[in-house]
Amino acid sequence: MIKKIAKPKVNLFLHVTGKRDDGYHLLESLVVFPDGGDELIVRESTELALSVSGPFSSDIGDISDNLVLKAAHKLQQRTGCTLGAEIELVKNLPVASGIGGGSADAATALNLLVRLWKCKLSEDVLLDIGVSLGADVPACLLEKPLFMSGIGEKIQEVEKFPDLNMLLINSNSKVSTPEVFQNLTIPNETPIVEKSDFSTANRLISSLKVCRNDLQPVALNIAPDISQVLSVLKAQAGCDLARMSGSGATCFGLFETSADADTAASKIAYDFPEWWVKAMSV
Repeated sequence: MIKKIAKPKVNLFLHVTGKRDDGYHLLESLVVFPDGGDELIVRESTELALSVSGPFSSDIGDISDNLVLKAAHKLQQRTGCTLGAEIELVKNLPVASGIGGGSADAATALNLLVRLWKCKLSEDVLLDIGVSLGADVPACLLEKPLFMSGIGEKIQEVEKFPDLNMLLINSNSKVSTPEVFQNLTIPNETPIVEKSDFSTANRLISSLKVCRNDLQPVALNIAPDISQVLSVLKAQAGCDLARMSGSGATCFGLFETSADADTAASKIAYDFPEWWVKAMSV
């Protein structure tokens, strides 16, 4: 048995820069992977099977269509492996919430099954399998601070990156990613991001403040609760920046200290018991 946490993917900024002829939008984004998330456990088996538990397991839908199983089948096809596996997914993160939960689960499943099945394949091949599952999966395979571009499949590691204290909140509002993109008007101008030095939290946050999430205004129209989440985050002591991640509805706050983030998490969880509230570190 081997297990691993599938870390969420948080977009610190997300700029939409254009649209391809096939309908996919082009973007630029800085993503990080805070500690905590779903848990995957794999065990040797003659068959390939997936079971799901955890606080958000009821939101998963049809297990047979889950990206984790698709990842396992893709790996079998590319390697010729005929072994099976019993895969357990503990769903701790909200589903379809803008923090890459499904992509992270698929990436973690690939990493674990490569170890379980003792597959011999290069990182490039693994990333190629990842992108065939979804544009976010290659980034989730690496789980490092990254710049993403193209449709998300082009990734560049950030060499120096500061520790961050993050608070994630989801009000349980549902936001459809296709609906967000269908209603998106591509901005005429995109902020220029200086990529050379993110070595301190102050420099990073100063850079982030001139950036934005271009999907946020559209998501606010679909799920007005997001506006309340952002307002609550901004009102907390020590919060330097509050923004929505991905296509929503999860929002994040960056805090000066871990104590500030923990205090805010306790207060918000008390005031809004129906919300999912989680302090994490990057």
